[in-house]
Amino acid sequence: MGQSGKLIGIILIIVGLLIFLGGAAVSIVSSLGVNSIGGAVLGTVISMVVMIPLVAGGIFLLVRARSEAAQQVDATRQRKILDMVKTRGQVDITDLVIELQTSSDQVRDDIYKLVGMGLFTGYVNWDKGQLYSKEASQLTGNTCPNCGGEQSFGGKGVITCQYCGTDVFL
Repeated sequence: MGQSGKLIGIILIIVGLLIFLGGAAVSIVSSLGVNSIGGAVLGTVISMVVMIPLVAGGIFLLVRARSEAAQQVDATRQRKILDMVKTRGQVDITDLVIELQTSSDQVRDDIYKLVGMGLFTGYVNWDKGQLYSKEASQLTGNTCPNCGGEQSFGGKGVITCQYCGTDVFL
C-alpha cells in the first residue's frame, strides 16, 4: 500500500481542508448580506463536521504508509544479510555494516530476528566479527564449531560457547 496510501492520505487531507474552507467561505459570504451570524457559524460548523473524517482518514493513511515503509526497509536489509551469508558462506560483520550502511548493533539485531523467524542457521564469532552459514543438521552436537569447546543454551534457537563466545544459531 506504501506510496498509494501516502498519496490517498494527502488527497484526503487536501479535499477535507478545501471543503472546510469553501463551506466556511460560502456560509460567511452568504450571511453578510443578511447580517446573520448564526448562519455563518452553522455553515462553518457543518463544513468542519464534513472535514474532520476526511482529514483524520488522510492522517491515518499517512502514518500507516510511513510505518509500512519502515518495515519494508528492515525486511530489505534482513533479506540482504541472508542473501550475502547464504551465497558466500562466511561474511565479516564489518562488510555487512559497510554494504548495508548501518551499525553493527543493527546487524546484530537483524541476525537475531532472522534466527527468531527460523530463516537463518549458522554461527557467529562476535570477537572475530565473522558470520558463518551452516545447515542446522551440521551444527548438531555439544561442541563449538569455532574452538571445539563446550556449548550452553543461550536463548531461543541460540547456543553460546562458554570459551570463545561464539553464538550458534539453530
